[in-house]
Amino acid sequence: MKKQLVREDIKTIVDKLGDEVLKFEGKTILLSGGSGFLGKYFVLVFTYLNDNVFEKPCKVISVDNFITGSHHPHFNTRGREDVLQVWADVSQPLPVREDIHYILHAAGVASPVYYKKYPLETIESAVSGVKNLLELARKNSELEGFIFFSSSEIYGDPDPSAVPTPETYHGYVSSVGPRACYDESKRLGETISTIYNEQFGLPTKIVRPFNVFGPGMGHADRRVLPMFAYKALNKEVIPVHGDGQQTRTFCYITDAIEGFLRVLLLGRPGESYNIGNDENEISMRNLAKLFTEIESNGATYEMIPYPEHYPAGEPQRRCPDLTKARTELDYTPKVHLEDGLRRFIEWCRSDERYMNPEKL
Repeated sequence: MKKQLVREDIKTIVDKLGDEVLKFEGKTILLSGGSGFLGKYFVLVFTYLNDNVFEKPCKVISVDNFITGSHHPHFNTRGREDVLQVWADVSQPLPVREDIHYILHAAGVASPVYYKKYPLETIESAVSGVKNLLELARKNSELEGFIFFSSSEIYGDPDPSAVPTPETYHGYVSSVGPRACYDESKRLGETISTIYNEQFGLPTKIVRPFNVFGPGMGHADRRVLPMFAYKALNKEVIPVHGDGQQTRTFCYITDAIEGFLRVLLLGRPGESYNIGNDENEISMRNLAKLFTEIESNGATYEMIPYPEHYPAGEPQRRCPDLTKARTELDYTPKVHLEDGLRRFIEWCRSDERYMNPEKL
């Protein structure tokens, strides 16, 4: 049963964190973007801890406006007393009156196709969203941690000398380019988070994820791995944009969530951390080829021009320097790309939306 695959992932995350998870016992956690890809995993991690580790349960307030978030039966926590699911938009102040110990601002529009469709909502989620949640944080004297989910996109298209890219690299980003609504709003969100740490002493941390993937990604997400998986499973031609030489590194969800929680629990306030996998940089052409080898059902790939709806200015390389996370957080990703892809594709087979061409 593919739901068991997700449960195995959750247990892996908790086991890798060890005793650090005890810091969440009995605490209240506010999570924005709780129905997004990452948010679903966070909610399951906390409910798993309540069911298997904690004597005094934690409470999760999961907030989402469902622009891109959705429910999925493999991540169902409805009816649980320890999870309060709230429909709300973080671009507006949240009327939360109870004491909050941890805030995770994971709401956002991360797919290039969708942030081109919703540019103002993308900006509001990052900029107004982080400010509203930081103002809420100021009202909570017992707040222990605040994490803002930024993006590796804040680096833009880095100079080849800055790949792998460290947190000290300032980025090469256009403020008026086709991706600016996402890139620049994340950069400003980082600035706001840093100022609240400097001026008010809030324990803000910033995480910069590098291409996280795994079960739970929506079939119509339009990011590269769900799209390739959908095409391969349906024996369709996998489209590779441009010359296919642009590279990315991909981080499986268990490594990513572990890293994010290490930043929240162990990171230095006011600091930013890359989280990803630095050992599997691969071109899009070779990635498509790998999909056809894993799903050996006759699927093929072809090179195509960039479609009109896809924002121009795609970075040519993306690979994190993880030195800071390794030395300060004891973070080391473990899942090899091919192993993660096989696991992801296995899960996709259980989701009828991936297996029904009429749904895309």
